Amino acid sequence: MTEQERHIVEGCLRGQIASQKKLYDTYSAKMFAVCLRYCKDEDDAKDQLQEGFIRVFQNLKAFKGEGSFEGWVRRIVINCCLESLRKSDKKLIHDDITEMDLELAVQPKFPAFDLQFVMKKIQSLAPGYRAVFNLYIVEGYQHHEIGEMLGISENTSKSQLSRARRILQDMLTEEMNSVHER
Repeated sequence: MTEQERHIVEGCLRGQIASQKKLYDTYSAKMFAVCLRYCKDEDDAKDQLQEGFIRVFQNLKAFKGEGSFEGWVRRIVINCCLESLRKSDKKLIHDDITEMDLELAVQPKFPAFDLQFVMKKIQSLAPGYRAVFNLYIVEGYQHHEIGEMLGISENTSKSQLSRARRILQDMLTEEMNSVHER
């Protein structure tokens, strides 16, 4: 934890509105980007960002000052997004599939796509695929950890990632082909 973070947290714990605003201003843009990766649209992402910061403020006393404060905030925001996904769709995660389905397709060479375009494609994935893809690819969690977080098996996590990659690959291939046809 940096000295600036420590100062902000201490101010928040004393109920200082300026410190609360500083904490929000410092992390809200990064955490909104996190929310966008898990949520279906910007409105949902804004709701989860708000819920995440409410929980951050409610749980500041629990932060022990060890490790990254930003990482602690990120975990809370991700957990809010995942909880919302679980509540909104009881069929969020599909059952395990065969080993054959776990094999990843050979990835074709794609031109550089605009980041916003790729983010929209990721957002268009089904909630279960989107959650596993982000937890594994972006956040760096392992399949057993993802399984624990989402209440699924390790193999289901692997299959969700495989399917998400395949779907994204198909979307990017389709876009690439349509650009060449123009």
